[in-house]
Amino acid sequence: MEFPEWSLVQYRVDDSEKLAVGVSVGGSVVQGPPGTEGLSMMEVLSRWGSLAPLLRDWTPAVADVIADARLAPPLTYPGKVLCAGANYWDHCAEMGVEPPEELGDPFFFLKPPTTTVTGPGDPVPLPSYPGARVDWEAELAVVIGSPGRDLSPERALDHVAGYLAANDISARDRVTAAKPVGEPFAYDWVGHKGQDGFCPLGPGLVPAWQVPDPQNLRIRLTVNGVVKQDSSTAQMMVPIPEVVAAASRLTRLEPGDVILTGTPAGVGMPRGEFLAAGDEVVVEIERVGRLENTVVAS
Repeated sequence: MEFPEWSLVQYRVDDSEKLAVGVSVGGSVVQGPPGTEGLSMMEVLSRWGSLAPLLRDWTPAVADVIADARLAPPLTYPGKVLCAGANYWDHCAEMGVEPPEELGDPFFFLKPPTTTVTGPGDPVPLPSYPGARVDWEAELAVVIGSPGRDLSPERALDHVAGYLAANDISARDRVTAAKPVGEPFAYDWVGHKGQDGFCPLGPGLVPAWQVPDPQNLRIRLTVNGVVKQDSSTAQMMVPIPEVVAAASRLTRLEPGDVILTGTPAGVGMPRGEFLAAGDEVVVEIERVGRLENTVVAS
């Protein structure tokens, strides 16, 4: 699988809590581009309009390797993490859902950014209550680089800074409340999708110009080396420009906002397979990167 030439990452050195922006290239972290010194990734994205043209013409200096750099979450923290649900034909088929003949806008749910977002190598904690059934969902994540509201699909990608790999961790035992009041008050989106550590992102932000066709990327997920998901973003029911445009009709999009675009077939729920402590989960997306996380007990 082809991975990006380089990506923007956040890192720390040794045990320092101070984060810096660097570049992942050739398996190493090197000094960040000019103009990013002393900035967080969120601050870089707030200046994306002026920095992006410089980055297009910039070549990482491989000699400037940062010893002992440890990757951190690529964004700390997005203002919003919006997630498009049921957006792959093959995933709908495996879940026994018949899509309508005429598609409308995707539906969205939110993840709490400061408590769900983690990064490459970070642990995915299982819920502390007994009987949790925790599933994986490999997803392509869109990162917003310029603000916008009520965008047209034709202009939506102009507002995209780049892409990340994501894993929409999901507690299937909490799809609905244990003792619901009744419809429509049964759905437990926070319990299902918003528990701590349920949104690994990474490894780095790949600028949009390195991904000329985001609608034709291989997307794969493995658990302990066994392939569970292996599909393509071409399987999306609502394409990325329309997903971004639809989100912008609900809320103003701001630099650093993240939009997860749905997952393909291969999740564990239809087969009764769920994550356990010690499992190694890897998301790989062509031209975007490889995101690795280990599941741990709370």
